[in-house]
Amino acid sequence: MPQAKIGVIGGSGLYDLETLHEVEQVRVETPFGPPSDAITIGALNGTPIAFLPRHGRGHRILPTELSVRANIWALKSLGVEWVISVSAVGSLREELRPLDLVVPDQLIDRTRNRVNTFFGEGMVAHISFADPFCPVLREVLLQGAQEMGAVAHRGGTMIVMEGPAFSTRAESTLYRSWGADVIGMTALPEAKLAREAELCYATLACVTDYDVWHETEEDVTVEMVIGNLLQNVATAKAILQAVADRIPDERPCPCPTALANAIVTSRDAIPPETRQRLALLVDKYLS
Repeated sequence: MPQAKIGVIGGSGLYDLETLHEVEQVRVETPFGPPSDAITIGALNGTPIAFLPRHGRGHRILPTELSVRANIWALKSLGVEWVISVSAVGSLREELRPLDLVVPDQLIDRTRNRVNTFFGEGMVAHISFADPFCPVLREVLLQGAQEMGAVAHRGGTMIVMEGPAFSTRAESTLYRSWGADVIGMTALPEAKLAREAELCYATLACVTDYDVWHETEEDVTVEMVIGNLLQNVATAKAILQAVADRIPDERPCPCPTALANAIVTSRDAIPPETRQRLALLVDKYLS
């Protein structure tokens, strides 16, 4: 099966990367069912890329319905070490305007109905998640966006809500009072599972609207999101092409060893079937 060290998870509006060459579609079986769609592996500026449309081609899968464990597992099994997530978000700050880009550094979890770990069933692990995004990959994305001439903001806190409905006005005002900067529906549990899989993960957040807090701007609608989304997707594709060959060969960050001290279950207490199911993640620590 073909391999790639860089994975791209495309959010709303980003269902294909037309600039990939020598493409091959692969369907990956995982212990958690099938991923959202076939994964496209091809070369971008000579760099192997694995591309997965988060919601499936044709946008068929609700945020709550996503099999995020299968998505992350599938990328890991293809040799991916770096994961770039492209996501549409609403702005909770006046200065973060529609069509701007944000490379967030923090998350607040407001999801309720999602499995957010690979572990359980006899094996317990507690990863460090104080800094949920890879600092190295964040910097690569930010520099690439700025060099492309995009208005890109360094850092910020992303609220991740359950969806699929947008926020109430009271919720939007509450999130602003918490100091959050943007709001989306898919960065969690994606970031947590990527950390458990020891992948470097960062988000290129594309602002489409002002949510519903803004007194003079129109409230968020699907039509508004899609209109701005099309412009954001074109920008995101250009940035991906610009940064593909800038991602380092080595990973000088804590992400590759996230599980080193996280597994707390006694080795002889781990059920064989659980150990076998999670071998892709844990074998190097349990062998």
